Amino acid sequence: MATTKIDERTRWDTLHKNGPFPLKRFLTTKLEKTSTGLNDFARYNDAATEVQRLIQRAADTHERFRAIGSKWSMSSIAHCEDRMHFNSFMNLKFSIFEGEMHENTAYEHSNLFWLQCGNQIKEISIFLEQRGKSLKTSGASNGQTIAGCISTGVHGSGIAIGSVQDYVVGLNLITGPRPEDILYIERKSKPALRDTYAQNFKAIVIRDDEIFNAALVGLGSMGFIHGVVIEAENLYLLHRYVKKIPKAEALQLADSLDFNNYDPKIPNADFNGVHPFHYKVFMNPYNTNEDMYAVEFIYKIKYYENYKSDFGNPIPFQKEFVYLDLIYLFIKIAEKIPKAIPKLINALKTSILPKEEKTTVGKLSEIFWDAGFQGRAFACSFGVDHTQSSKALELLAALTRKHPVPGIFAMRFIKSTEATLGFSKFPFTCMVEIDGIQWDDDENIISLKEYSKKMIEVLKDNNIPFTLHWGKNANWEFPNLTEHMYGTERVKKWKKVRNRLLSVPMQEVFSNDFLDTVKLSEPLPLDDDLIV
Repeated sequence: MATTKIDERTRWDTLHKNGPFPLKRFLTTKLEKTSTGLNDFARYNDAATEVQRLIQRAADTHERFRAIGSKWSMSSIAHCEDRMHFNSFMNLKFSIFEGEMHENTAYEHSNLFWLQCGNQIKEISIFLEQRGKSLKTSGASNGQTIAGCISTGVHGSGIAIGSVQDYVVGLNLITGPRPEDILYIERKSKPALRDTYAQNFKAIVIRDDEIFNAALVGLGSMGFIHGVVIEAENLYLLHRYVKKIPKAEALQLADSLDFNNYDPKIPNADFNGVHPFHYKVFMNPYNTNEDMYAVEFIYKIKYYENYKSDFGNPIPFQKEFVYLDLIYLFIKIAEKIPKAIPKLINALKTSILPKEEKTTVGKLSEIFWDAGFQGRAFACSFGVDHTQSSKALELLAALTRKHPVPGIFAMRFIKSTEATLGFSKFPFTCMVEIDGIQWDDDENIISLKEYSKKMIEVLKDNNIPFTLHWGKNANWEFPNLTEHMYGTERVKKWKKVRNRLLSVPMQEVFSNDFLDTVKLSEPLPLDDDLIV
């Protein structure tokens, strides 16, 4: 049987040391060994039984229960003081065969895979590549679990693709300790699997677009995500190049996303008029004299086996680059500057972002690779309509010059999501982000909480609609923040689905301080059409 080790603890912390947070118990579940003769369906179902036992125990002791994967989030969204469940050892994978597809599906069976919650993006990519497939997009690095990615809306930066949750087609939720609390949910408008296949996992099938879209970015609070069904695609290559272009040109592309007549002028490649897979703008807010911005162009090209013969192995190249992710870029700049935070900020006023101008070609897993920095870091990330991206960037940069913090900005662009509380809600969302290193309160610098509050205020004062990345640092206590970002009706719709999926006692079990803070934990008055 699956076994759970329970460690009595006093605290835990995130990957980037955004805590520490108080904790009573840290639970780690491991699957039944293959040597027992159980097949993978039985091992998966055995793990579900164990999770239900843990949920029942939490309910019996009037404690909260929360799943956690790779500890990647910088906000407190993953935190639960009572019982935290580490799921990274729960990593079974299932291919889907033609006879297991719904009769009205539009999906190709060879592109669908059922993945257990603890699978990390890196190991999923290895599994898919062995089958000639690839994820459609990923975050800037690859250490997150698939369940963690969709719970917080990890966005990557595929302009035409969307976020990680946007290629999920099915959800396996455990919403309580009873047999009928194991659910498989997919859209009614886009069915994927036969009922008989979901029943292999002892799941009750629900096909409902509203329920699926609300549960998709569930903030860890729609139950325990035991598995997801994703849609992959055939292997492809990404052609990456970072160069500096005039500031006005970089911002015009950001505001328009019109690449129809644009030539990026990349050596030995013709991408004239081609829409990039990924476009990213880097910006040092302190050097107002810099008239050239570093931008990252990534284009999608057809896969072929011997690409390394033409372009070299991309992994060693990645280790040399500075434009891997925003935090890593900042750290590489800061290495050459005095360590004292005020001196570092002052030196940034004359710092120029480095040149790179190197071509890299590789698979998605090779371009969006391992995190370059895993120390103390912060990140604030706002979603705005891309047509207001340059205005939002300049407002936030001006605020940062007035209240300096040790970080630099970037902008990434993603297609809208159908998830009810997905932060990429605009037709094309620009994620304006500032990443950097943490500082101490005694360094005479504005606090992160106060700084992020002022960021919210400056966008509100200038009538720029925005969202916040659920997994990043923010002043989450800001009054009426969630309803301001998503509107009263969308918030009610999300809560209504939570009411339908979870009993009131289970809503308490699957709540946490973060959900309390953003005013999403309180149940709506019960409907007559409950599932529970």
